[in-house]
Amino acid sequence: MADTSTPAAAEKTTSRRVLEGVVTRDKTAKTRRVEVERLVRHPKYGKFVKRRTVCYVHDEANESHLGDTVEIIESRPLSKTKRWNLVKVVKRAPSRTLSNLEGAVAGSDAAAPAKTEEKK
Repeated sequence: MADTSTPAAAEKTTSRRVLEGVVTRDKTAKTRRVEVERLVRHPKYGKFVKRRTVCYVHDEANESHLGDTVEIIESRPLSKTKRWNLVKVVKRAPSRTLSNLEGAVAGSDAAAPAKTEEKK
């Protein structure tokens, strides 16, 4: 009979991926949408291009909000789309109104209100 007490027969575990991204949607309870940006080298031209991955994250305590930079870790499937858990909030977003951030791409300056010039 095989000896099952050897370390080789022990349960195999793989390290889970840890990523950092920006919360782009926080309307649902205990779920956040996080965008993770990465740089990818273009196959033909060699220029580095920004790409983003959208991850749906389980936030049990509802501690993260729109615009926050968060650290997430890979987990078992929690629902149809959720595959990540929130580890911690790395950086809080400056207090801005929700209407300015709604629909804006993470990290862009499009969310900033445009300055209007007054004519004299």
